Amino acid sequence: KNYTDSSVFLNTLTPKFYVALTGTSSLISGLILIFEWWYFRKYGTSFIEQVSVSHLRPLLGGVESSSATGLFTSINGETELRPSVSECKVWRNPLNLFRGAEYNRYTWVTGKEPLTYYDMNLSAQDHQTFFTGDTPQLRPEDAVMQKAWRERNPQARIRAAYQALEMNQDCAAAYVLLAEEEATTITEAERLFRKALSIGKCLYSAQRHRNRNINLLVYIKRRLAMCARKLGRVKEAVKMMRDLMKEFPLLGMLNIHENLLEALLELQAYADVQAVLAKYDDISLPKSATICYTSALLKARAVSDKFSPEAASRRGLSSAEMNAVEAIHRAVEFNPHVPKYLLEMKSLILPPEHILKRGDSEAVAYAFFHLQHWKRAEGALNLLHCTWEGTFRLIPYPLEKGHLFYPYPGCTETADRELLPSFHEVSVYPKKELPFFILFTAGLCSFTAMLAMLTHQFPELMGVFAKAFFSTLFAPLGFFADKMESFMPSSFWHQLTRI
Repeated sequence: KNYTDSSVFLNTLTPKFYVALTGTSSLISGLILIFEWWYFRKYGTSFIEQVSVSHLRPLLGGVESSSATGLFTSINGETELRPSVSECKVWRNPLNLFRGAEYNRYTWVTGKEPLTYYDMNLSAQDHQTFFTGDTPQLRPEDAVMQKAWRERNPQARIRAAYQALEMNQDCAAAYVLLAEEEATTITEAERLFRKALSIGKCLYSAQRHRNRNINLLVYIKRRLAMCARKLGRVKEAVKMMRDLMKEFPLLGMLNIHENLLEALLELQAYADVQAVLAKYDDISLPKSATICYTSALLKARAVSDKFSPEAASRRGLSSAEMNAVEAIHRAVEFNPHVPKYLLEMKSLILPPEHILKRGDSEAVAYAFFHLQHWKRAEGALNLLHCTWEGTFRLIPYPLEKGHLFYPYPGCTETADRELLPSFHEVSVYPKKELPFFILFTAGLCSFTAMLAMLTHQFPELMGVFAKAFFSTLFAPLGFFADKMESFMPSSFWHQLTRI
């Protein structure tokens, strides 16, 4: 009887009902597809998959891994335990620009903010640590400056710096903030940094709060060297950087050698660049895109002017060309995002104040300052263009096993999205495939839209098809119900109906 009622109900449905049903299904699945695609482009994952993993899996008894460590295969093939948190440590950009003289100019011209709040918050924490880190009791002006670094509004920071100067004219940190934020030219910033330097030298000679004053002095001298570099006094900048590294050799974590490498490349002092690399491109020291790609540039420069891919394919690579190609492969394995910026396949933006090693933020920072040096070496970009993609054949599973370095960290995309502005399309490696639910909703939307169109164009034919389809679909259920009735006594069904 139920089967008969269902058949009668299906026969009474008109083609308009099927058009409405398929059209509504297509609209809903299309909206889900649009949302899933937007969420994937913004966060790099499927919303439905994320909800199912985060909320549904625990309810269904699944185990969610919350450990901060994981097993990785090292270079020699052995399995080792490595914390995932350290993979995505954020470093201060050694060549970061000046906010007032450079970042703000970009904002005035384009109306876009080149720095994220996350990046600026990290800078505020750095400044508090550098300038007031080991002080047991803060002076009134230092307390004002500590609060100033935390202000989100630039004008509030500048007002706080002037307030600190009213309390004490010898507040070096206030001059540093004004040089970074208020000065609209590099020349003006240099003048303010020189004032801060004279105060910093006096504080350093007084032997009070020595660590804090060392940090302050090193920061000021480095920024003065960067001012000289930007104003064209490159030899003076090189001398200041060398003196700074000689005076404070234990502060290698500040990566002053990367500033020195860029300045030496500007002077085309390639022998001096090689000498710096010989000291810092060591297996026991942490690597960076600047180290790896500068080493590749020097080796590529020796052969790139005569390199021809056609000739190389006929006669094979010489030993010097092989060394250059291997250096490029090494650099690309360390940071695979850099070549697209050097080859101008992706547009550059202003570099952030903090970078993630092996991430897109580091690639942006390196290419912003070093693209000109690659262009100056004749044929170097052509050699890079011909060979860089060969790296990926050496590391088919970069997240599981590396060739010369540790496996590529899987958390770079999330950290880079925090460091880079929203208008920049973050480079992702390895390229992610579209999630299953995006493909599923795309197929569902297309299929239901096609059904709606066919039903609207051929209502009678599609009505017959729908009735035949549903009749076939419900036929096993009807057959099963008939068999159950033949096996069960009629009184049983009567009692079950009453219940």
